[in-house]
Amino acid sequence: HVSRAAVQNGQEISPAGEDEKPQAMAASEATKPEAAPASKPGSDAPKSESAPSPAPPAPPGAEAPPPGTPEVIYDFNRLPDEIRDTLQSIVVAAQSGNIDEMLPVLEENELPPMLSATAVSDPIAFWKKNSADGQGHDILAAMMNVFSSGFMRKGEGKDVMYIWPYFAEMDLTKLTPAQEVDFYRVVPPPLGVEMKKSGKYTYYRAGIGADGVWHYFLR
Repeated sequence: HVSRAAVQNGQEISPAGEDEKPQAMAASEATKPEAAPASKPGSDAPKSESAPSPAPPAPPGAEAPPPGTPEVIYDFNRLPDEIRDTLQSIVVAAQSGNIDEMLPVLEENELPPMLSATAVSDPIAFWKKNSADGQGHDILAAMMNVFSSGFMRKGEGKDVMYIWPYFAEMDLTKLTPAQEVDFYRVVPPPLGVEMKKSGKYTYYRAGIGADGVWHYFLR
C-alpha cells in the first residue's frame, strides 16, 4: 500500500507501515512545548530579568559622619521653599555686579542680617568700605562662593538654621581631601593656609532660618 500524501508531496515512497507512523510520532513530539525545569532552592538557574540589581557602591568620601555630627548637604532641593526663594534673590542681586541691587533683598528680609560683630546702620556703605575695590565686587563674589558650597542644618523646631559653608562648623585640621577642595573654592589660599594651622574658620559664613529669614553674612 502506498501513502497518497507521500505521492502528492513528491517525497520518497515507502510502505505506510514502516515510515508514516514513526514520522507522525516524531512530528507530534516536536510540536509539544518543553516544560521548563523546576527551579530548586539554591540552584544555579538564571534569575529573572526583573530582579532588582544591587545598589552601586558609595563613592569615596561618602561614608556616614560620626554620630552627632551634622550632615553635609549639597542638594538644594532639600531646602525649604522659603530658603530657596531667599537664595534666589541673593544670587540674582550678586550676579548683577552692582552691590546696590542687594538693598531690596535686605529690605525684604524680616530683619537686617548681621554683617559684623557690631551693628551696621548702612549695609551697602559698609560692604563698599570693606571691599578691595570700593565697589563691593569681591564681597559679591565671596557671597556667591559661600552660598554655592555645601551646607549644614543645625538646631530643632524654630531654632533650625541652615549654615554655609558647612566647614565653618568643622575642625579644619580634619577635613577630607574632597572637603579641602570645597574649602579652597571659598577661601583664598593664603588665608586658608593660616586658618588650617589654627583649625578655625574665620572667613565669610552665612545663616538662613527655616522660614527663609537671612540672619547673617559675616566673617
